[in-house]
Amino acid sequence: MSVEDRITKIFDAAGVDARLHAVDVDRGGEVALGADEPVVLASIFKVMLVLEFARQAAAGQLDPTERVVVRAADRLGGWGTSGCADDVEVSLRDLAYFAMSVTDNTAADLLLRRVGPDVLPLLPAELGLERTRIVGGPRELLASMYADVGAGGDDEFVARFPTLSPDRIRAMRVFDPERTTSSTPREVTRLLELIWRDEAGPPAATAMVRALMGRQIFWTRIASGFPPGVRVAAKTGTLPGLHMEAGVVEYPDGGRYALAVFAQTRSLEFRRIDVDLAIGEAARAAVDALRAA
Repeated sequence: MSVEDRITKIFDAAGVDARLHAVDVDRGGEVALGADEPVVLASIFKVMLVLEFARQAAAGQLDPTERVVVRAADRLGGWGTSGCADDVEVSLRDLAYFAMSVTDNTAADLLLRRVGPDVLPLLPAELGLERTRIVGGPRELLASMYADVGAGGDDEFVARFPTLSPDRIRAMRVFDPERTTSSTPREVTRLLELIWRDEAGPPAATAMVRALMGRQIFWTRIASGFPPGVRVAAKTGTLPGLHMEAGVVEYPDGGRYALAVFAQTRSLEFRRIDVDLAIGEAARAAVDALRAA
């Protein structure tokens, strides 16, 4: 059985359709399963956001210690500063930390304002990622979801969303790669390769991105497939029915493997630990094949 067949079997057992790309950062071997199909990025876009922030900081275009006050009107819900009851003052680099470590949407939105919402969409083309597009940030994504269900605010959205049919939910713009921030698994691993090879910007900038990805607190996806001693630096993305993660696995012997895994459940349950663990199992199968090669 080929490694692609083994990975397909893993995802079939979890009841998901998945796309995966894995590449040896230093030797170039790959494992591909739907690697050139368009995929929604969700919070994985924050890797590019933090990369652009780090590049501007390294170039002296902004001060990473600049202070920002996160106010009630800024909060988008979710983790980190989003869940605070009172105003919070942090630095720009701490906004980057929250955006990457706990996928803080409020922090990402404020960081995007400072980096330049008109500048970030230019980054993929500069890096040669021709099929990667950025359409706004977390605030724009949330606004599109509210508009698509006809909700005027948080409370109305929370009330309406559970009543929608699966077909109505999947017709929302956030699930359509042609109408939201999107890429392909192959281009996501290409982005990671450029970061890990210091080819996506000044070494100080790419080192910052690698360090922040290494501080992500979530471990049930790619990291769940690997034993202690193997370092995983990654970024998750989640929407109803969509579980995804992109990251780099580094072995003590120096082997480095970039992975991008995008899984879509055949139903819309939000919490599916079995899907997360299947991502880890599939990632391990792909890396084992690359190491054996």
